[in-house]
Amino acid sequence: MKDIKKYAVIETYPDILYKALTNPQIIQLWSGEPAIMSNQPHTEFSWLDGNIVGINLEFEEDKKIVQEWFFDDDHNPSPEKSIVTFKLHPHPKGTSLEIRHTGIPDEAYEDMNEGWDAFFIPSLQDFFEHDLE
Repeated sequence: MKDIKKYAVIETYPDILYKALTNPQIIQLWSGEPAIMSNQPHTEFSWLDGNIVGINLEFEEDKKIVQEWFFDDDHNPSPEKSIVTFKLHPHPKGTSLEIRHTGIPDEAYEDMNEGWDAFFIPSLQDFFEHDLE
């Protein structure tokens, strides 16, 4: 099992970025794919038309989201939990987004690392580019 930690600045306010990570309509706008999402703990979620699925564990409005991501074909939790934590902090240029992804299966690590760098973070940055101007 491996871990990933990413940091990015997103050109929008923390409360708006929080909504972009918890509102299924906004998730679909920036990702380009259907999403099922709630901001209630212990609810299932599905992003990128079912390519990312799991359980929402914890929310701190406008500040933090904690999810368990599933990696097997049955979308069931594995014995080793894969936890994604999003932390949002005010930043002079918008919001500092910290992503910590723990418990990544070794065989999924490269794909996950590339997904964060090539799709997830750039999609949010592009969606909110010039939002504060």
